[in-house]
Amino acid sequence: MSLLVLVSLIWAFSFGLIGATLQTIHPDALTWLRLALAAAVFAPFARRLPTVAAGRFAWIGAVQFGVMYVAYNWSFRFLRGHEVALLTVTTPFFVTALNDWNGRAFSWRNALLATTAVVGAVIVIAGGHDTRGALPLAGIALTQVSNLAFAVGQLAYRRAFADLAARQPLSDAGVCFYGYAGAVAVTLPFALRPLAGALPHLDREQALALLYLGTIASGLSFFLWNRGARFTSAGALAVMNNLKIPLAVAVSLLVFREPADLRQLLPGGGLVLAAAAAAHF
Repeated sequence: MSLLVLVSLIWAFSFGLIGATLQTIHPDALTWLRLALAAAVFAPFARRLPTVAAGRFAWIGAVQFGVMYVAYNWSFRFLRGHEVALLTVTTPFFVTALNDWNGRAFSWRNALLATTAVVGAVIVIAGGHDTRGALPLAGIALTQVSNLAFAVGQLAYRRAFADLAARQPLSDAGVCFYGYAGAVAVTLPFALRPLAGALPHLDREQALALLYLGTIASGLSFFLWNRGARFTSAGALAVMNNLKIPLAVAVSLLVFREPADLRQLLPGGGLVLAAAAAAHF
């Protein structure tokens, strides 16, 4: 679980960074550049796999990283950074529901842990809202597509890795490239035209932000997240998907100076952390 905590800390900075620095870059160009950098980081570690296995990990990456990032980056056209972070609150529902559906069983413990985390995140949402009223529906829909794609990918990776590892020696670093390659391939058709317009106009701050997001927040962090997910129960995994919410709001408050109400942030974040701790035992 320590890997999931570390990644949550890294991701807490991504929401505000995108909202503050990269809003002028077309979402599809931003998606492809991040994924291409992530693929480049792990290309040297790639190991030869059977064609079917390589295709399976590429498909998982196309969903978990490709579809997820397209929806995620487009949501910033309608929402601010902390709002996108807060709306990831439904990811645990998707993780537990998909896991239970795949196992043809229902786990009350998983549901309780996920619900506790969701309640904590909802408390944070209640304190983080301003007076604008309802969030744009398009932004809400896009974040939910992103959440579902990320949940599908996490569980699919766990199953695919376990299946292949039973037949041959395998490492997370050795298969990670195939997931990024699948995501790069599926997002390229959408990014070709926006890339031509975005690349010549990148300033130094945007280039550095992209380099960080592509290599660290995407490349290294997704590798660590999927590795951590293999050694974590489905209930704990669902809860950890919400840990970044109070962290992201805290970063928005302290670093990016976005408004937040500590009276709501502290109890809501405390519930998420308590659920994460309970899932560890």
